[in-house]
Amino acid sequence: MSKKPNQAAIQAFDSGVALLKAHPVFAPLYARVYLIRGESVSQCPRDGWALVHNDAIHVHPKRLARPEQWAFVLGQCLLYYAMELFQKDRAHWSAWCAACDVVIVRFLKALRVGVAPDHINLPDGLPGWDECRWYTEFCEQGIPPWASALSPASTRIGGMAEPAAWVHAPRIPYYQNYPRSQSWSDAFAAGISNSVAQAVEVAAGSRDALGGQHTRLRSASERARSWFISSYPLLGAMVSAFEFIENAEITRREEISVAAVDEVACTIYLNPAVGLSELEARFVIAHEILHVALRHLDRRQGRDPYLWNVACDYVINAWLIEMQIGVPPSIGLLHDPQLKGLSAEEVYDRIVGDMRRIRKLMTLAGHQGDMLERRLCRPALPFTDLDAFYKEQLSKGLALHEHQGRGLLPAGMIEEIRALLQPPIAWDVQLARWFDHHFPPLERVRSYARLSRRQSATPDIPRPRQVIDSRWLDGRTFGVVLDTSGSMERHLLAKALGAIASYAMAKEVPAVRVIFCDAQAHDAGYMPAEEIAGRVQVKGRGGTVLQPGIDRLQTATDFPKDGPMLIITDGECDMLAIRREHAFLLPKGRRLPFMPRGEVFFLS
Repeated sequence: MSKKPNQAAIQAFDSGVALLKAHPVFAPLYARVYLIRGESVSQCPRDGWALVHNDAIHVHPKRLARPEQWAFVLGQCLLYYAMELFQKDRAHWSAWCAACDVVIVRFLKALRVGVAPDHINLPDGLPGWDECRWYTEFCEQGIPPWASALSPASTRIGGMAEPAAWVHAPRIPYYQNYPRSQSWSDAFAAGISNSVAQAVEVAAGSRDALGGQHTRLRSASERARSWFISSYPLLGAMVSAFEFIENAEITRREEISVAAVDEVACTIYLNPAVGLSELEARFVIAHEILHVALRHLDRRQGRDPYLWNVACDYVINAWLIEMQIGVPPSIGLLHDPQLKGLSAEEVYDRIVGDMRRIRKLMTLAGHQGDMLERRLCRPALPFTDLDAFYKEQLSKGLALHEHQGRGLLPAGMIEEIRALLQPPIAWDVQLARWFDHHFPPLERVRSYARLSRRQSATPDIPRPRQVIDSRWLDGRTFGVVLDTSGSMERHLLAKALGAIASYAMAKEVPAVRVIFCDAQAHDAGYMPAEEIAGRVQVKGRGGTVLQPGIDRLQTATDFPKDGPMLIITDGECDMLAIRREHAFLLPKGRRLPFMPRGEVFFLS
């Protein structure tokens, strides 16, 4: 069954686009352009192929042609932009378009891009003039028929729309791309550089040429990746472990404006439509790698994902600018000199108070975090201990960087890396230190109130006993405010109470003041330390209101004025006003909805 004419035209056009995108010169140019091919919106004349505006290319919606011919015509349209031929000061626009077409068609034939349509025929022996010289010739002598036929629009209309028809707001494109940060001339220069590099590789035998078309283009991101592996050992080991995916469809679907990273799939996603230069690609790749290397996802600890991503971006970008790794993307990025020297946690605490403004900021993934959390279906690495793997790669990179003397690194970055490479202190060890600080070892004294055993050698000499001075026991206690709401898991309660009981007994705390809090406070009074873990009956299990329990301890006349408090909660509570020494014990992965003044221990 034969295909419908319109369907065949669409398939031929798409195949021509694919040929053009495979060419090293035109691939960077095509990533920047808007194509409009809809029948109701395209302004291309009926007898033309394409009409180039200053903001988009209007393609004939129904023309049936060979893919090679479409590649030639679209290449001709792209060169209007690449050579920056939209010049308003040309009095005779048709002569200017014809002069540009002569230069462009000769260039395309020299590059052997596709096949010229039948109406394009250049006479032999033409002089090698530029477009300005041809323009002068056509203004003085008139436009010959063969030059008028070179236009991709029609013989009546030049390939470029006249300035009066130019529009300054982008139309809805047929192929959706994003606005470019790189100029057309820079993109054209990058394409020519790619073409030369590929020709050298083919001549050297390191690259094959298949069917007249070169193999896959070595993009700016691939050159940047090679630079990290060969010239920047700090991040080279990490970069080599990641796969780079430059797919416009994926980035459009996931709304990734520039780049994003998936540490589980070990993949960095780059939007090819952005048109990053090699130096910009270095900056962006280092940015995404540092998100993973510094374990930002694990360090989030229940914070708002987007605000935490913004805080990390401020820190990373400041370091990269200081280290001069590449150049920041010209589309802009998050950077504030006033935040220099602060950690991501400190930056987060500063910006969280201005959420309305911060929500308007953009990361490299747009209005979302560029640290992806398994949204894209990619296979993970064939092992599970990603934390140990990434820390090992970062450790190797730092050691190699320092050994080779590759340059100075920001002090804050080195401090953060070394802190990550140290084994984490367990939560129960941190809690033990808190007890040591508030409950130092008791002083023992000699007392004759109750004599010790007499030695057989000297039975007549009474000997004193070593006892604890009772004055040290006065006020040696602490308060426990226990969140018993329904969101608290019972096994976490049991683990926390068990740890508190064991440390209280080890520090010779005779009794602990315990208050249970859910929708209201339940004062259990003073309890022996050994009874907290085993014989406590948890009351409540309703909502979460901790402030009444804290107020009861702060105003209790039978509780020491300097007695510390330990608050056990899952973080789902309101802001607390605490005037005493205190600390929080939270399940790992949770966080408080406010900036705590006391220490915070995460129960695991």
